Amino acid sequence: MTTQHVRLTVNGEVREADVEPRLLLVHLLRDVFLLTGTHIGCDTSNCGACTIHVNGQSAKSCTMLAVQADGAEIRTIEGMADGATLHPLQQAFWDQHGLQCGFCTPGMIMQAAWLLDQNEKPSEAEIRHGISGNLCRCTGYVNIVKAIQQASGQLGTGDSARVEAAGTVEATAAS
Repeated sequence: MTTQHVRLTVNGEVREADVEPRLLLVHLLRDVFLLTGTHIGCDTSNCGACTIHVNGQSAKSCTMLAVQADGAEIRTIEGMADGATLHPLQQAFWDQHGLQCGFCTPGMIMQAAWLLDQNEKPSEAEIRHGISGNLCRCTGYVNIVKAIQQASGQLGTGDSARVEAAGTVEATAAS
């Protein structure tokens, strides 16, 4: 069995591995580097659960070979928070209840982060277009869109349902 050595920077940390040339990047991240926040949903790039950033660009890691990422800068959902402080998108998904089962959430947040890097104040239509390659089978995308609007500064935390620490949902009025 032939292997190839890869070296990449993942969430700011240089990581190396010897991989089979056919190993998908998603499997390198999950199975070798143990970064399980990147999910595998379809293996065909249709669902977007595996979305990460490669050299600052949104990419679906289930259709990219690990050897293609050699030398790349990779950012996964694990690299979004700053210690115990959630990234503004993670906080917005919490505040706006932009998740249900949570399976699509890491990929959705990574895609939304890329979208906001490209356009700081996208319209609702631009948000919906920007996340159209990421599927959520639980929601109607309304709260996901609200979460992205909140992270972009277009919507406050009190403009929707707020999830309390005790796990109850409390309706709040816009200020």
